[in-house]
Amino acid sequence: MVIRVKQLFSHPVKGLTPHRETRVDLRAGHGILGDRAFALLYDLAQSETQSETASPIVPWMKKKSFAMQCDRPELAALACEYEPTTGVLTVRHEDVEMLAAETHTAIGRTQISQFFTDYLTTVSESDIAPRPLRLVGVGDGTTRYPDREAMHLSLVSTATLENLSQVAGQFVDSRRFRPNIVIEGVSAWEEMDWIGKEFEIGTARIQIAARLTRCLNINVHPDTGERDLPLFSMLQETFHHKDTGVLATVIQSGIVTVGDCLLRDESIVPLSD
Repeated sequence: MVIRVKQLFSHPVKGLTPHRETRVDLRAGHGILGDRAFALLYDLAQSETQSETASPIVPWMKKKSFAMQCDRPELAALACEYEPTTGVLTVRHEDVEMLAAETHTAIGRTQISQFFTDYLTTVSESDIAPRPLRLVGVGDGTTRYPDREAMHLSLVSTATLENLSQVAGQFVDSRRFRPNIVIEGVSAWEEMDWIGKEFEIGTARIQIAARLTRCLNINVHPDTGERDLPLFSMLQETFHHKDTGVLATVIQSGIVTVGDCLLRDESIVPLSD
């Protein structure tokens, strides 16, 4: 059976709405151009005035430095769309536009930062005390804030997701796992055995680097923000691990589109043939 790309996702702002893509640009040593280019940094040290003049470019930090759905599930209830050609981030809630602001201007970044600070202060049921947020990052590929600094993208198979759906007794949306690439044409959990292997995908080349250990984020419904499905505990109880999908590094730049084959090594022979 031929292995193909079923879905592609980018996440312009770490922790916010995934964007479905038909085509992505993979860059060696980086990942998908535009993926996790921005993030909402907990910014206790900055006053409002300082935040307006602070550089948007900050180095990679561990995920606990940023607002994410694992501890702020209410973020998933917002429909956030980033337009790379204009640099505008639009936020809607229940089809009502709440914000439209430019990510490349100081005024726009301040508006975005204040919106998310106010939103989480108002709606959060977390026991974490409210903290000011600051939008960091730029949209030109200079910045990137994945959970793991050395890893560039994540991959999971439809068969693995279908197996999880069977165990859960309901449909498990791929977006819960915030993947970059969803593939079809392999058996459930087969991708977990690919550590260290290289693949051609589109015109790019990737190397599978590690299994992807999950967190409470997978319990969050990707549209409502409700913790409606105990997937994290189910993984441990049923499969005796916390992993779903794999992480990969990009070792050769290229373009990947939905429908492209995933090919092993340079033989141009589908892996499962």
